[in-house]
Amino acid sequence: MILITANRNYSSWSLRPWLLMTERGIAFEDRVELFHEGSSYDAFRRFSPTGQVPVLLDGDTTVWDSLGIALYLADRHDGIWPADPAARAWAQSAVAEMHGGFATLRNQCTMNVGVRVALPAIAPALARDVARIGELWSEGLTRFGGPFLAGPAFSAADAFYAPVVFRVRTYGLAIPPDARRFVDHMLALPGMRAWEAAALAEPWREPGHEAELAACGTVVEDHRAAPRG
Repeated sequence: MILITANRNYSSWSLRPWLLMTERGIAFEDRVELFHEGSSYDAFRRFSPTGQVPVLLDGDTTVWDSLGIALYLADRHDGIWPADPAARAWAQSAVAEMHGGFATLRNQCTMNVGVRVALPAIAPALARDVARIGELWSEGLTRFGGPFLAGPAFSAADAFYAPVVFRVRTYGLAIPPDARRFVDHMLALPGMRAWEAAALAEPWREPGHEAELAACGTVVEDHRAAPRG
């Protein structure tokens, strides 16, 4: 299988299946296609029906979208969802909520692994998204005992909230203590550390993503490699 993703600093949707496959020990070839300045649509259409990443190539089968990939993997590998029925139902609901929601958090706290950003005053819509994240994480950790969201083992629920883990650190978002411990636990995972190391080593800057970052707040730390050129 070949998993196609994009820049480690920016591509939150790519992180989900990459981390899921990495932490669950599912072998794959890692292929990175960098975002193009302006639009990547035409270039990415060579391998992606939507002109977006991530995309999983399994022989003659093309699977697109992070949720589509997770469902495809769940049909073929144990552990994508928790075995316990209650935890499984909760994890699937949490993944669906993440996949379809939190638009304000996505837009006002764009993904960038290698920086730290001071936000201006947090608007009510962003505060609601952050509060819901804390509530959801605390619920899963309390109900199923942790250290992961749906119990003792890493699952798709953790993979889908991994980009939010990076956002919590990047923007210093306020979450409850148990949710903060989950963030620390996630950041220590080998897969998360590997993704972060690759992000910090990237010399590429895509102007559109950098403009989105500048609109979010003030960059107070930048740990990324010096930009190329």
